[in-house]
Amino acid sequence: MKCMIPLVVIAAPLSAVACPAAPDHTARLAQIIDDLGASRTHQASRPLTQELWELWLDAPDPIAQEILNEGMAKRESFDFLGARDALDALVEYCPQYAEGYNQRAFASFLSRDYAVALADLDKTLEIMPNHIAAMSGRGLTLLGMGRTEEGQEALRNALRLNPWLAERSLIDDPIGTDI
Repeated sequence: MKCMIPLVVIAAPLSAVACPAAPDHTARLAQIIDDLGASRTHQASRPLTQELWELWLDAPDPIAQEILNEGMAKRESFDFLGARDALDALVEYCPQYAEGYNQRAFASFLSRDYAVALADLDKTLEIMPNHIAAMSGRGLTLLGMGRTEEGQEALRNALRLNPWLAERSLIDDPIGTDI
């Protein structure tokens, strides 16, 4: 009977299982963002950026983590529809987990479904306003939509938090900015 319990939990619809709150990394995220702003070199920013990703990708529970990992693996293998399906399930299960929306936006962006990506990026930023990757992704998405001025502003906002983003090369007037 012990073997049956995990199967019942896994087989149950995700809507029947409550997603816990995502781990609260607020203080550490704020410190990393401060440290990124003070970084003097790209090399110094790299471990900070890596830690940001580790925190963002820390899902609320093992179920959410497995769904997130599946969605990202499908996206990395260019199965964007499969990635969206998995990430749809994650967002349904954990509607307050920002990274579910961010990763789904990335899959949509890569399949050039910019309007859908933008909606998910806006939701990510509603949940986590200083999510630098979502800010940057929003800028790239707006540029992809031909909304250049808005895209430039979104990229500048991301670069204010992390001046070492690769997207800095896309800023039209980097000398004239206050990045």
